[in-house]
Amino acid sequence: MAPLSGRRAVVTGATGAIGQVIADRLVKAGATVLLLSRRQNALEQLVVDRGWQRSAVDCRAVDLSSEDQVHDFAAAMQRIGEPVHVLVHAAGAIALGAIDKTPVSAFDRQYAVNVRAPYQLTQALLPLLIAGSGDVVFINSNAGMHSRPNAAQYAATKYALRAFADTLRDEVNDRGVRVLSVYLGRTASDMQRDVYQREGRVYAPEKLLQPSEVATMIVTALLLPRTAEVTDLHVRNMIKH
Repeated sequence: MAPLSGRRAVVTGATGAIGQVIADRLVKAGATVLLLSRRQNALEQLVVDRGWQRSAVDCRAVDLSSEDQVHDFAAAMQRIGEPVHVLVHAAGAIALGAIDKTPVSAFDRQYAVNVRAPYQLTQALLPLLIAGSGDVVFINSNAGMHSRPNAAQYAATKYALRAFADTLRDEVNDRGVRVLSVYLGRTASDMQRDVYQREGRVYAPEKLLQPSEVATMIVTALLLPRTAEVTDLHVRNMIKH
């Protein structure tokens, strides 16, 4: 039997480089995966491209920057009432620039996607996660540990996400829920390609962390016996680029 057979997972940012590979690993491990992203057509195309059986996945278009859309999705999940065994927060937004030049509106969007949406969604699904003795996985960044020039807004949201995850863990461990934060270095993705472009640097994805490597570590942590919990994973690209 597949190790996650009978388990139900929710993955945000499912059309992103990291989110879709995590979803694929969960499907291959036997889980039923609910895929969230902003565009329904992109989700449906992803299902075709990955060759997933429709019995193994479901697609929901949710703009995580919209409080109302997150609320409506969570309310629908609550009405269904089935346990959630894995919640992966893989969606993210980034805007780089000097503090005196980057507009506050860019900060607002990053906060909405990187902090508020994970908080709101986790809060709403928490009864279902407790019912499923679930795992919550936050895809964070090494910017959540050490900031750098031109990344004040992004790093601030990732620091906040770290604080939320740490507090959540302390509050729900005794109710059977595990919480994992994954702090990633530069990972091959469209987002990272755009970052390199803004930095005026050559993007060489083969020198960066690969989404498949990230997914392997996460699924390995999920498959640990319930007597163990991986709280923090710090992963960086071995080749400096």
